[in-house]
Amino acid sequence: MADYILRVYTDVLTEKATLSVPLPAGNRGIYVASGMATIRDRRGGATLSANSAWFSTDEVVVTAGAEGTRLLRYELVKGGAADADGLAQGNGVTSTHKLSADVDLDPGDGYLWRCDRVDIPPSGIAYTHVHQGHGIRCLLEGGFKVETGGETHVVAAGEPWFEAGPVPVLAYAPEDKPGNFSRTMILPRSLKGKSSISYVNEEDKDKPKRQKYTIFLDEFIEI
Repeated sequence: MADYILRVYTDVLTEKATLSVPLPAGNRGIYVASGMATIRDRRGGATLSANSAWFSTDEVVVTAGAEGTRLLRYELVKGGAADADGLAQGNGVTSTHKLSADVDLDPGDGYLWRCDRVDIPPSGIAYTHVHQGHGIRCLLEGGFKVETGGETHVVAAGEPWFEAGPVPVLAYAPEDKPGNFSRTMILPRSLKGKSSISYVNEEDKDKPKRQKYTIFLDEFIEI
């Protein structure tokens, strides 16, 4: 096993702003939280609207649409990488490091990069569960409470949190707000197109699940 860092940045670009320096090559997923963005690498490019995502291992350049854009940029880098080195640059570009988490991965194994969105309605509950891989989530709207590792975290819109895959988690939205979040997880390749969740308590397995999942990216990666 080796040390890696899974991290997330928020990049806000004003209207038609573009990065002055390409983002370096590496495993990277970009989720468009608002506005529109054109993302280009050596394979070509695409213009993405809000609630869509792009994956690349190459150098990447981003240009905002006519109304600007806000991006959640997830990256997997080797341990020891400085968070400041990942900040995007350019006129009209504001880049903020939000969270980094250490993850142990086996360099000999291939992994699956999943970027998805989870929408939980008001009073919705994600019953105590585990996942088969580590991941960072970022709350897009509403509110959320996360209980894991003996601690309770109250998450506000725009805030990220980390979940270690094998550590049980209980999470729920408040009565008056949804708990909708973007998520990137590093999973076994065998889970491509499949759910990564397992419920801890037998009595929870058959309870109605009100959350909705939308998968944007399920990409095989090498590390």
